Amino acid sequence: MPNRKIASLAAAAALMATAACERTDNEPGPGGVTVGEAKALDDAAEMLESRDGTVTADAAPADPEAAKK
Repeated sequence: MPNRKIASLAAAAALMATAACERTDNEPGPGGVTVGEAKALDDAAEMLESRDGTVTADAAPADPEAAKK
């Protein structure tokens, strides 16, 4: 029984040690941006890629004069 308790404590200590290794949002990340900024950019890119590219009928052109030409 004592070996099981020691193994459980060792496993819990290892789990806590690996959880502490996560990077915080304000640490430097790839490309000169912070980790949080990189996550936000990844989320935005995923959102844009998920769009099907069709325009809805109620979408107004950015420049109404250019649309008349």
